[in-house]
Amino acid sequence: MKKICSNIFALSVLLFFGCNNPSKNEEGVQVEDVKLSLELAQQIYAMPTHCIEVEYPNKLGQVLGSDADLKSPKSLRPVFYGCFDWHSSVHGYWSVIKLLKEFPELDKDGKMRKVLNTHITPENVQTEIDFFNDKNNLGFERTYGWAWLFKLQEELASWEDEDGQRWKVALQPLVDLLVKRYIEYLPKLVYPIRAGQHDNSAFSLSLSLDYANSVGDEAFKKSIKENSLRLFQNDKNCDLAYEPSGYDFLSPCLEEAYLMSKLMEKNEYLTWLKGFMSGLFDPSFELKPAIVKDRTDGKLVHLDGLNYSRAACLSGISKIDGSLKHLKGNAIEHFNFSIANLSAEDDYMGSHWLGTFALYAIGRF
Repeated sequence: MKKICSNIFALSVLLFFGCNNPSKNEEGVQVEDVKLSLELAQQIYAMPTHCIEVEYPNKLGQVLGSDADLKSPKSLRPVFYGCFDWHSSVHGYWSVIKLLKEFPELDKDGKMRKVLNTHITPENVQTEIDFFNDKNNLGFERTYGWAWLFKLQEELASWEDEDGQRWKVALQPLVDLLVKRYIEYLPKLVYPIRAGQHDNSAFSLSLSLDYANSVGDEAFKKSIKENSLRLFQNDKNCDLAYEPSGYDFLSPCLEEAYLMSKLMEKNEYLTWLKGFMSGLFDPSFELKPAIVKDRTDGKLVHLDGLNYSRAACLSGISKIDGSLKHLKGNAIEHFNFSIANLSAEDDYMGSHWLGTFALYAIGRF
């Protein structure tokens, strides 16, 4: 039955994309725009909402200072305790908020608002702050989880909703603490982290820059720009032939290229990109989507996330200049390759987080 439902969803996705704003790539092949329909929104919405209150299984990820630190996830972090780990819980909230802003009917019975009102309180946020202030966990979730918290706050800040504004106010002290830590941390980072997973510097900087721009945090924006240019401006010849590693969900080359597109003036960026990844300018450029052979394996299923994050980067970069517009077709190919496998009914190792990456990618088209 699950397989039948999955196939029906796959067909509906293909039908949906097949009727939306066709365009042509450089070879004259028809491609389709990626849009967020109500049906796809419902599919993605089901993924974080099915796990926000699921406490176990849970990957706590903290350093224990004593026996007293052996507490349940909900006791340690009463806002973000679900969806397997802290950062997945955070970006699950982001997905919920973003979808409710566009499709309020997804929560027509108010069930999710009630959950969020119970979770996001000043008292619960203070417990989260206390955890981050523990001397053994000052760098907890640095900087991937921090950046997703900023993305959540960015979404709340732009939502004219009474509950949303209350949640924003409640979360702000934690956001302010982690912005301060990020600003303190960046000058100490002598070399960027070029991993294809959580530690990737460029991805976190990109999300954080979105937040700083959105809320007008000039000090944070200045720090991100200065340090990003210091870390990446002299990079050359990034070779996609070495990607992906076996369980990447981020592309080190493309995440850096996308970040720099947000920081440089157009002509400066095009010059930099020609030195960094000249192959992107070739109209015949092609990057094959990553293949997942076991979606019950929490690491191997990362590659579905890679297809979404590549799609986001390629689409974002394609908008910079006409000489890069052909990248959009490859972005859509990556998105379509994995979207038919997206389901809250799939193995928890993928379902607890992949909806966020699909939603993030859609927002870049």
